[in-house]
Amino acid sequence: MKYTRWYFCLIAFSLAVTGLPAQTQTPYVATSGLALPTVSPSSSSSADADQDDSVLTIRKRVSEVNVLFTATDRHGKFVRDLKQVDFTILDDHKPPQAIVNFRREVDLPIELGVLVDTSGSVRGRFDFEQEATVSFLQSTLRPKFDRAFVMGFSSHSQITQDFTDNVKLLETGVHSLRDGGGTALYDAIYRACHDKLMKDKTDHPVRRAIIVVSDGEDNQSEYTRAQAIEMAQRAEVIIYAISTDDSGLILRGDKSLQQLADATGGRAFFPYKMKDIKNSFAAIEDELRSQYVVSYRPADFDADGRYRSIEISALKKDLQVRARRGYYAPKQ
Repeated sequence: MKYTRWYFCLIAFSLAVTGLPAQTQTPYVATSGLALPTVSPSSSSSADADQDDSVLTIRKRVSEVNVLFTATDRHGKFVRDLKQVDFTILDDHKPPQAIVNFRREVDLPIELGVLVDTSGSVRGRFDFEQEATVSFLQSTLRPKFDRAFVMGFSSHSQITQDFTDNVKLLETGVHSLRDGGGTALYDAIYRACHDKLMKDKTDHPVRRAIIVVSDGEDNQSEYTRAQAIEMAQRAEVIIYAISTDDSGLILRGDKSLQQLADATGGRAFFPYKMKDIKNSFAAIEDELRSQYVVSYRPADFDADGRYRSIEISALKKDLQVRARRGYYAPKQ
């Protein structure tokens, strides 16, 4: 009996040792060009947990941030021959740990949301705005490469054509928009970013943009302007705004459109004549093909979900840089 107890003790000890799970490295998760650090603790028994010399093994993949930006001279013309040394970059007010890549991007795929204000306040210009939107899509979208969707919004938003590279379908979606009702601009931006542009995100750079055609006067949204901007930043979306206000005055709606564009690295246009709307669309098309992309590893990065600011400035005099103002770190 004594031998038997000792024999089973040996078996139990052997199983306890060989049964320990092997330590494996947790694969990193990539989110839109930003890889999350991962923590992989070593396994230990309950007895070992009480010991002072227990070991925690930490393994992580350094995060990378991709930022698209444009540079223009004092006349507003794009400058397309700049190098990395021509810029300073700050992430969370600190220089990056390392610049991984810097290049001019002229051929990135475009994922585009066209948001058209269909409220009663734009009725006088509605037909012309539809034609200008169709003309823009015809000249900008490349089949089997780019894709876009069409959303109309008044008191509520409605997608009249989902993501497609077929311009004919998009044209039908634009012409099926009907005007009338109040204006829920911020809700439309929030939902376009959250429901459409945040889904199916890839690891390679893509131009994600929203074009808003509106007077900017929001009177029915559940979400605030700050919440709409935050969602656009989380989705890494650039907002371009074309004002439909033709009063010649700077109204509250114009200021809202400007703030939406500035916070995301886009531009706001204020055409006073209907023919100038087409010029605004042409300027957006040119900008989408005239951007730089920088990839860098931020210093002191933590996957804590916190907002981190981005500051890109040109060293050359009279150059203006436009980029998104920040991003939200993934939360581990």
